[in-house]
Amino acid sequence: MSKELTDAELVLQIGLGSGAGAEGELCRRMAQRIRLYGLRHLRDEQAAEDLTQQTFMLAQQRLSQLRHPDRARGWLFAILRNCYRKAVSRPVPLAATGLALDVDSIPDTVAGQTFDQETLQAALDALSDEFKLVVIMFYFEQRSYKEIAEQLQIPIGTVMSRLTRAKSRLRACLLNPSDHSQGRRGTAP
Repeated sequence: MSKELTDAELVLQIGLGSGAGAEGELCRRMAQRIRLYGLRHLRDEQAAEDLTQQTFMLAQQRLSQLRHPDRARGWLFAILRNCYRKAVSRPVPLAATGLALDVDSIPDTVAGQTFDQETLQAALDALSDEFKLVVIMFYFEQRSYKEIAEQLQIPIGTVMSRLTRAKSRLRACLLNPSDHSQGRRGTAP
């Protein structure tokens, strides 16, 4: 009966070039978690698969940078988060279809109004990526300030201020859509 190797032992074998099946085993263990992370954040099966492949490719290229093999899982997820950030920093339209925005939690003065998907999409597109990401994580993924801060590796205060400024911009865009129809915003207060 052979003992199952730990992630750290697999990483050491891969680093030494002595583990014929070590790479495959480590990928088998981690691929599902990484793909689910990508799917949860990107909401697109193909994009999640691409993110998974990119993560493993970069991990393989940078294996020599791993200082603590016992922290391989955290290291791999740090690579994943960086790949994800790069993927979302590219200007890709965010589909508002199927997303339920809690309008009551944004502006009190709009509680009686409803917005069609095009208006909501335009309001979200008007946000810069740094604000859009925080809004999506907070309202659509139901993440706490602390979780967002950890994931984006920014202080909680920055998360709170970005969310406040994003809500202000959404409020302005939803209340005065004609003022914000000239493309992406995000630089005005």
